[in-house]
Amino acid sequence: MNEHQQTPAPTAVPPAPAPSPATEPITVRTGELAGGSGDPRFQVSARSDPRPALLEDGSERPYVTIVLPCYNEGAHVLKEIDRITAAMNSSEFTYELLCIDDASTDDTLQVLEQAARDFANLRIMPFRRNGGSGTARRIGTQQAHGEIVVWTDADMTYENERIPELVRILRDDPSYDQVVGARTTEEGTHKWARVPAKWLIRNIAQWLTKTRIPDLNSGLRAFRREVSLPYLRLLPAGFSCVTTITIAFLSNQHDIKYVETSYAKRAGVSKFHFVNDAYRYILQVLRMVMYFDPLKVLMPPALWLVVIGFVKGVVDMVRHPFYFPASTVLLVVSGIMIGSLALLSDLVVRSRDGV
Repeated sequence: MNEHQQTPAPTAVPPAPAPSPATEPITVRTGELAGGSGDPRFQVSARSDPRPALLEDGSERPYVTIVLPCYNEGAHVLKEIDRITAAMNSSEFTYELLCIDDASTDDTLQVLEQAARDFANLRIMPFRRNGGSGTARRIGTQQAHGEIVVWTDADMTYENERIPELVRILRDDPSYDQVVGARTTEEGTHKWARVPAKWLIRNIAQWLTKTRIPDLNSGLRAFRREVSLPYLRLLPAGFSCVTTITIAFLSNQHDIKYVETSYAKRAGVSKFHFVNDAYRYILQVLRMVMYFDPLKVLMPPALWLVVIGFVKGVVDMVRHPFYFPASTVLLVVSGIMIGSLALLSDLVVRSRDGV
C-alpha cells in the first residue's frame, strides 16, 4: 500500500447563479411626484394600488368607494342611497357605499341599518361621538376599499347620479388625480352672505396657488385614494376639509379637473354656521399655503413694511435731520422680523421629508 496515497482534492463546485431579481415597480412616495415625471415608470408606480385584489372575506375589492357622511339625515338619506346605488348599478364599476353615521341624534343609524339589509353594496361605520364631516371623510377615505374615492353629501343637493361620470374621467385620463363637481349656482343658506364670502376666499386661494379654482369647497369630488393618503392628516374636522384637499392637491402639483354641476336646495336643516365656518375657511386657506409655500404669505407684508419704513425714514430725515420716530423704526424692524420668519418657515418646509 502506498503510504503517501493522497486524498483526491474535492472538485470545485461552481457557484450557483444568483437568482435574477424580481421585477418590482419603482417605489415613489405618492403625493411627492404629482402627475409623474417624464419617466413612465414613475406614473405607473404613482397609480398602482399595492393592496391585495381580494378582501379578507374573499370578495373582490371594489374599484370605487363612495364616502357618505350622515348626521341627522334620517328623513331623506334613504332617497340619497337609492339614487347613488341606482347610478352605480347601471355603470360598469364595482363599488361600495360607505355610510358614516356621525353620532346622529335622530333615526339616521336605524335607517342605515335597515338599508344595509336591502342594498348589498352598503357598508355602515357608526361613530359614538360626533367628529364633524371632515373627520368622517378622513376616516372613510382611510378605511375605503376602492382605488377611487368619491366624496359627496347626503342632503340631496349634489348630482350624485353623475358620480360614474367623474370616475370615468379618472379611469380614462391618468394625468388627473382629482375631479370636482363645480357648482354653477348657490342654493345654500345665508345666500346673501355666502356668495361674496366664497368669492373672496376663492380668489385668495387662486392668488396663493396660482391656479384658477371654479369651486373651492364643492362637496362632490372623486380622487385617487393612494394620492390622497399623505394629505389626510391635514384635514380639519369641519366643512373646510374639502377646501383643504383642493389646496393640498394644487400646492403639490396634482392636476384637478372641474366639471360643471347644478346644486339643489338641501333637504333638512343646514349644519353650516356662516360666521364660524367662514372664519375657518379663511384660516384654513392661509394655513394650507403656509404649509406648502410660506414665502407667498409672509414675504409680501415683510417687504411692504420695510419699504414703507424706508420711505418714511427718508421723509423724517428731510423734516428732522437725524431724527427717526419710534413708528419708523418699528416699521423697519417689524418687516425684518417677518421676513426672517418667512425665510425660516421656508427652510423648515424644504427640509421636511415627504409632503
